[in-house]
Amino acid sequence: MKTLKIGMIGLDTSHCVAFTELLNNENNEYHVEGGRVTVAYPGGSKLFSKSRERVDQFTNKLKDDHGVGIVDSVQEAAEDVDAVLLESVDGRQHLEQFEKIAHLGKPVFIDKPFTTSSKDAEKIIEMAQKYKTPVFSCSPIRYAAGIKEPGDGKQNAGCMTFGPTAILEDYPGYFWYGIHCADVLFSKMGTGCVEVNVVESETADIISGRWEDGRVGAIYGYRIEGVGVFGCNVFDDNGVQSGNAASKPPFYALLLPEIIRFFNSGKSPVQPEEMIEITAFLEAANESREKGGKVKL
Repeated sequence: MKTLKIGMIGLDTSHCVAFTELLNNENNEYHVEGGRVTVAYPGGSKLFSKSRERVDQFTNKLKDDHGVGIVDSVQEAAEDVDAVLLESVDGRQHLEQFEKIAHLGKPVFIDKPFTTSSKDAEKIIEMAQKYKTPVFSCSPIRYAAGIKEPGDGKQNAGCMTFGPTAILEDYPGYFWYGIHCADVLFSKMGTGCVEVNVVESETADIISGRWEDGRVGAIYGYRIEGVGVFGCNVFDDNGVQSGNAASKPPFYALLLPEIIRFFNSGKSPVQPEEMIEITAFLEAANESREKGGKVKL
């Protein structure tokens, strides 16, 4: 299999280091073959503290530990490569950054969240279709051992996912960590959510969704110090199938083979409609949390 040259955009998330380590270090226990990060653009977001505080640290690590070339623009990171990992931790930047490289037609994995606005999500998909640029986005928790196995997607009668769901002052609500649970929820339920309602408290929020066929899915997002387990309960004709995300193999080591297959085939395992709807779901959940009551997608 050809080793793809991969460009990375946005070096302000731990995912950058994890992906590069697994791809570039052949001695890593969980090394993933098929791609190598060769060039990267640091980026960073002035709007988000967790970006500003970490971009220099992660940039130096990729440069010093993995020999990744550091460039000065989004465009340079996408020019002399086969595929792109758009990693910027602030999803508010994703549309603007994708606009600069969409015309190249190279496959792009957009790390979570896809965007923080359903309008932005729709625009990304429109551009991707215009330029025939393959796009794939999801949370690594979707493929985690213990999470992927329960249930069989759209045949499930219902699902409740759970996990840590911190709310930050300088980031749009559930798009920070709620994205993980939402991504798992849609992987089990499929698209078709029409209404969202949130019950919130200081220690936990319940985000419930009603699907057009009458099914109900929900997220229990908790904020308990020192606890960070993701899991799901899937309801079907056979009863309840439950699973918690296992730390080994690492989440990223199970997601990366999916990304490499996508880079080679140009076919995303997550359909555009689902990426858009997950964004709209979280957007509606943020509105329900802030204003109260049910919000239609």
